[in-house]
Amino acid sequence: MREVAFIKQNKDQWLAFEKTIFSNQTQKPDFLADMYIQIMNDLSYAQTFYPKSKVTQYLNNLAAQTYQKIYKLKRIEENRISYFFKTEVPLTIYQYRNYLKFSVLAFLIITAIGVISAHYDLNFSRAILGDSYVNMTLNNIESGDVMGVYKSGSNWGSFISITANNLNVGLRFFVYGVFGGIGTLFFLFQNAIMLGTFQYLFVQHNAFMDSFRGIWLHGAMEITAMVIEAFAGFIFGGSLLFPKTFSRMNSFKIGFKAGFKIFIATIPFTIAAGFIEGYITRYAKEMPDIINYLIIFGTLGIIVYYFFIYPYKVHRKLNPLH
Repeated sequence: MREVAFIKQNKDQWLAFEKTIFSNQTQKPDFLADMYIQIMNDLSYAQTFYPKSKVTQYLNNLAAQTYQKIYKLKRIEENRISYFFKTEVPLTIYQYRNYLKFSVLAFLIITAIGVISAHYDLNFSRAILGDSYVNMTLNNIESGDVMGVYKSGSNWGSFISITANNLNVGLRFFVYGVFGGIGTLFFLFQNAIMLGTFQYLFVQHNAFMDSFRGIWLHGAMEITAMVIEAFAGFIFGGSLLFPKTFSRMNSFKIGFKAGFKIFIATIPFTIAAGFIEGYITRYAKEMPDIINYLIIFGTLGIIVYYFFIYPYKVHRKLNPLH
C-alpha cells in the first residue's frame, strides 16, 4: 500500500486515538489495551514499509503516550506515590533519555571550563566567586579547617535554609526551560562554572582531598540533582522547540508535565542533601575517612541508580516490545 493511501485509510482513527489520549476522561482498561494493540500494528506496518517517514514517528509517539496512559490506571490499584516514583518517573526519564545525556555532557564541559579557566587565570576565581568568599575559603584552608564555612549557624537552621535555597534553585532550572531551554542552559552554565572554579581553588592550595571528604558529603546528591533539574528544564524547553508531530500547544503540555515530574522526583534527594549539609558536613574533619567515603559513594550510588540505571530496567520490564 502506498503511504498516502495508508494515511488516508487510518487518519480518522489515529486522530480519535489522539483525542482520547489527551482527554481528561477516565477510559476503560480494555478499550485502551485494544487501542494500543491497533496503534502497535499500524506502527509495525509503518516501520516495515515507511521506516523514515514522519507517519512512523507520529505513530511511535502515539504508542508511547498510549502506553503511559495505560499504566497510569495502575494508580487505582496501588499507592499513588509509590506508582509515581517506581513507574511513572522512570518511564518518563527513559522516554527523554537523550535530554538527560545532553544535560550530563553540558554539565561536565562547563565544569571543565571553570577548572581550566581557574588554572590559567589567577584572578578567575575571584571574578566568579567574589573576593570575600575566596578570602574566607583561603583563611579556612590556612587554619586547617577546610569545612569551616559549613559550621556556622545551628544544625536545624542550616538544614532549613539550605534545603529551601536548593529547592528554589532546582525549580528555577525547570522553569527557565520556558525560554526554549536557553534559560536552563545559561543557569547551568553559571552554577557549573562556579563548581569547577570552587573545587579547583582547593586543588591550587593542596587541599583537594580535605574538600572532597567534606563538600561531596552533601554534594554527591546536591550536584547530581542539579544535573537532573537541568534535564527537566531541557525537556520543557525541547517541547517548545521540537513539537514533532504534535501541535505546539500539545507538545508544550506534554513537555511541562514530563519536566515537572522529573523535578518533583529530585525533591527527596534535595532534602536529603540539605540534611547532610546541615547536620553532617560540619563534622567531616572529625569523622573517620571511611564514614565520609561511605556517605559520599553511597548517596551518589543511590541517585545515579535511580535516574540513570533503574529507568532502563523499568522500561524493559513493562515494555518488552521496544
